[in-house]
Amino acid sequence: MKKRVTALGTALLAMAIANATADSPAKPQTMRQVLDASKPSDWRPLDPANTLYMDLPSGRVVIELAPAFAPLHAANIKTMVREHYFDGLAILRVQDNFVTQWGDPDAETPAKARSLGNASKTLAPEFERAIARDLPFTRLLHGDVYAPAVGFSNSMPAARDEKAGKTWLAHCYGMVGAGRDNGVETGSGAELYVVIGQAPRQLDRNIAVVGRVVRGMELLAALPRGTGTLGFYEKPEQRLSIKSIRLAADVPVAERTPLEILRTDTPTFAALIESRRNRRDDWYKLPAGKIDLCSVPIPARAPPSHATH
Repeated sequence: MKKRVTALGTALLAMAIANATADSPAKPQTMRQVLDASKPSDWRPLDPANTLYMDLPSGRVVIELAPAFAPLHAANIKTMVREHYFDGLAILRVQDNFVTQWGDPDAETPAKARSLGNASKTLAPEFERAIARDLPFTRLLHGDVYAPAVGFSNSMPAARDEKAGKTWLAHCYGMVGAGRDNGVETGSGAELYVVIGQAPRQLDRNIAVVGRVVRGMELLAALPRGTGTLGFYEKPEQRLSIKSIRLAADVPVAERTPLEILRTDTPTFAALIESRRNRRDDWYKLPAGKIDLCSVPIPARAPPSHATH
């Protein structure tokens, strides 16, 4: 009888453990686990017609343009690129915790400035655009200091004011903008910068944000800081020369950098946000429970067919 009771107790204990396991929530996923479980449909390829290859002596920077938010600037930049405007120009400015900027060192000297060719010297300011039904927007639920709502559109950080009917791209790390003078129409795209430090969101809706660096940020963020005002290089020999900037569509397929971007309108991206909002891997002891717009990474990867095995 004793053995029968013991056996019954063991069976009940095993059943209780099984039920407890079934009832307990699954262990939260890390970002790596979310990405490893992603489906091919969670990713989208870069559009060669809106992808720039900025080739430096140290390697290639891949920039995705944002024509949905800055169509005039995107078109003007592509005109300059196709006419080789940027080839041989330089990195002019690297300001710590702010931006890396490139363009024509002689732009302020009319006799020496490089011609813009068929590109426009001035453009209407594209600091924001109207909200539209065909413009995707995945809202981030947490609050934001700079906008009534923030989220992601076409895999880029964006903000919007629904009462005003306006939306715009946000100055997060890696975002590319068109430098300008005081006049709002002076940002042609001939002088570009990328955010390399903490997100300077005070620039939002004051400059046209034209795209995002999706590969090669280390080549722009780790450059020596300029010693002049605002981080400008004071001597020509300090500047880093740009070998060329090309539109991916104009580069032979064999010479392209195959990349795809995680879509931001999928359950997988929602799971990624959660994995970053509540970091529950072994190192973290206190999950934050919140996350701001510029702290959500938007991964890029080589397509599986091109990945190194």
